[in-house]
Order: sequence, then C-alpha cells, then structure tokens
Amino acid sequence: MISLAIGLVLFIALAHSYLGERYILIRLFRQPLPKLFGSDDFTRKTLRFAWHITGVAWLGFAALLSRVNTSGVSRSELLTIIGLTFGITGAIALVASRGRHLSWLVFGGISLACFAAA
Repeated sequence: MISLAIGLVLFIALAHSYLGERYILIRLFRQPLPKLFGSDDFTRKTLRFAWHITGVAWLGFAALLSRVNTSGVSRSELLTIIGLTFGITGAIALVASRGRHLSWLVFGGISLACFAAA
C-alpha cells in the first residue's frame, strides 16, 4: 500500500506543477499584479515559487515514504531526506528571488539543523 501512496504522491506533484503552470499561473499573470520592489516581477516569481514548492515538498514526502517502506530505516536517513528537501526549497527561493525573498534563510536554517541532527 505504501507503494501506491508513493505513486500517487509522485503523480499529484507532477500534475499540480504542470497543470497549475498551464491553467492557473499563466492566466493569473495576464492580470495586473501588485508591484513589490518596483515591479511585478518579484510578485510573479514569488507566486510561481510558492506554487511549485508544494511539489518539492510532496517529492520529499515520497522519498520519506520510500524509506519507511524498507526495514531498518534510521533517524539519520529520515533527517537527511528532510534536510535535502528544505535545502532544495531554500535554493529555489534564493535563486528565483535573487535573494530578495528571505524565506531561503529559514529553509536553509531548517536544512542545516536537520543535517546537524542527522
């Protein structure tokens, strides 16, 4: 049953990202958006990041489920997966916003704390 859950998580992560980009974000971006930091570029990138980061989190859950599905999973392995998930999230936030959206600091801190605990 865990394999079914993993498959469904992978499916929903990809479907959410693709369909959201194609049918929601593109249409949303045709509308006037609030101008932050002098333009709506930051707003667009923040909305896109927030939408797609859900998929990154779900992929992290799929990785956790795959480890839970095996015997002998360790605390260290689970913390490493969580640390990687938050590290990737922080890297995306840093690159997408060119450091202006400060969430990368928090995601990076969570990642480092998980690695230190592992």
